[in-house]
Amino acid sequence: MPLFLPQFNLQKFNTLAVPALAQYFVSVKSDDELREALAFARTENLPLLLLGGGSNIVLRDDFPGLVVHIKSQGREVVAENDDYVWLKVAAGENWHQLVEYSLDNALYGLENLSLIPGSVGAAPIQNIGAYGVEIKELVAELSALNIRSGLSVTFTNESCRFAYRDSIFKQALKDQYVITSVTFRLHKQPNLNLTYPALGAAFADIVEAEITPQQVSAAVIRIRQSKLPDPAIIPNVGSFFKNPVIAHTQFNNLKARHPDIVAYPVSENQIKLAAGWLIDKAGWRGKEVGGAVVHAQQALVLTNPLKVSGAAVLELAELIKQSVLEQFSVILEMEPRTYP
Repeated sequence: MPLFLPQFNLQKFNTLAVPALAQYFVSVKSDDELREALAFARTENLPLLLLGGGSNIVLRDDFPGLVVHIKSQGREVVAENDDYVWLKVAAGENWHQLVEYSLDNALYGLENLSLIPGSVGAAPIQNIGAYGVEIKELVAELSALNIRSGLSVTFTNESCRFAYRDSIFKQALKDQYVITSVTFRLHKQPNLNLTYPALGAAFADIVEAEITPQQVSAAVIRIRQSKLPDPAIIPNVGSFFKNPVIAHTQFNNLKARHPDIVAYPVSENQIKLAAGWLIDKAGWRGKEVGGAVVHAQQALVLTNPLKVSGAAVLELAELIKQSVLEQFSVILEMEPRTYP
């Protein structure tokens, strides 16, 4: 029987270090414990907040309901052939530790996603991505519990409806399922992706055939650490805004006014803008409002060094959104979810 703790302080369980209380908190390590937690929430008519690494949420205020901390552990090879290994991983596993485990066991594909904070179960919801790779390329299937019925359902890659920083779990099935495990299809042989400019530059003087996935992981870690603050030292949730995707016509107008604008092609008709560049150009780098601070090395990151309220962080985010809209006619969308 899982232990339900009342009036629980969530400050150590969110990487923004926001001081907020949960009406009830429970840590679950198995599907059965998770079902019991969901049943408790239904019986008590409590709102539900599912928590993994706490690296993609902003707690606006105390949470008037049940916070369920997913702590399940386990990794298992469930199939393999000459080219691939299918690795099933429990939702509570730490993401970066999974990347390290895969490299230690000669399973490749995750190396570009090194050092991303959070848990395995949260990763498909956001379709996490970095340095030219998204996990939609590696997820074979996943298992999830229906919150209302407690029944387990398997989702194929296609049925997850992955898109840029998006999935069916943020859209049509939002707040309806809890992901319990993810099965990845990983390469037995290195299959490097060095398309991201900063990563390509890191290996500019090395023949690609001589580059190892371990070296790619190490380079990603160096690049991330040079730009992004460690949440354990400076509280943050990583990239606070998505890179906006706009039409070519709008991009051409912006390019005419800002020749140095940073952007990447998405399709024939769409361009992805660097949100960090927009925020920096709008004058927000290093700025502080109400104790929340725009990171000096990467304007895409909002930090909470004084551990102020989530409402204060969101106030800064809203000011940035308004400023970017006024100066560039571009709407920024937040990456982390807000509660309550």
